[in-house]
Amino acid sequence: PVKDEESSVEGKSVILTCSYETSYTHPALHWYRHDSDLQAPQFILWKGAKDYSGYEYIPDKRYGSQTSPTTTNLTITALTLADTALYYCALETQ
Repeated sequence: PVKDEESSVEGKSVILTCSYETSYTHPALHWYRHDSDLQAPQFILWKGAKDYSGYEYIPDKRYGSQTSPTTTNLTITALTLADTALYYCALETQ
């Protein structure tokens, strides 16, 4: 992540940013949330980047994502207290 912590208020939106570096031309960027040590991280979405842009899978429309050649943003709209969690991105280059 670019910032260690981000905050907002219920009902508003927040944008989280992760930086990445790869020479791979078709990377997929995955976002996850982890809100408890008692359960596994939860998949949120994946988004293609670089030559793979235009491909995405975002099952919950409260989430959105934008990518550049070096960053990926996660936008969460209509925030609720239940959105409090650790969010992180992962780079897939298969």
